[in-house]
Amino acid sequence: MNMKFKNIFTGLFFLTGLLSACNSNTATTNLSVEAFEKGVAESNAQVLDVRTPREYESGHLKNALLADWNNQDEFKTRVAALDKSKPVYTYCLSGGRSNAATEWLIENGFTAYNLAGGTIAWKGAGKSMEQASFVQQTSLAEYMAQIPADKTVLVDFSAVWCPPCKVMEPILDSLVKSNGAQFVLVKIDGGNQIELCQQLKVDQFPTFVIYKQGKEVWRKQGIVDAKELVSNF
Repeated sequence: MNMKFKNIFTGLFFLTGLLSACNSNTATTNLSVEAFEKGVAESNAQVLDVRTPREYESGHLKNALLADWNNQDEFKTRVAALDKSKPVYTYCLSGGRSNAATEWLIENGFTAYNLAGGTIAWKGAGKSMEQASFVQQTSLAEYMAQIPADKTVLVDFSAVWCPPCKVMEPILDSLVKSNGAQFVLVKIDGGNQIELCQQLKVDQFPTFVIYKQGKEVWRKQGIVDAKELVSNF
């Protein structure tokens, strides 16, 4: 074999191997409905819906967290709160956005899998999805009635689908146990109380607000250290 053909052969062999590796990776990370369902049933699974909030409300998988892939700043902020030691199972409507999100997650140190075909395939296989139920909106007056003027009040605006909110849950529980005499904790489901959040200009979750003598004195978004919260009581 002359040198020219040897080089061509070597190049084709390398390209074939590269394409094979890519296809193997795609096959490994893109799961069928059955495989995906089995994966999300594991106790350590993190289920991530990468659609828009409106799509999420129209129907979502049980225990799914939400991080809109189309909003990259929001996506990266929320995903930063996920546990890299646990697998992430992503899905969207047809699998395109979640496939891109899965690739991003893998590149950033996560073990991640994508639902091939998305919720279209999921529902096509007869699998159920949870629907958002109607929630009575809390008025601003009703909200302020929960803020006693003679106490320090910490308000936690969070959502069940918010990864950083999940991180804050044990921190708040511990804070109540150790410093419960110093403040009153009020929890607002911001994912449902949309009108109230708009009135109070709460546009990210979690958002923490501290009131003293019935007036707001401090506010911060995202994951907050317990010491910082206590220092503002």
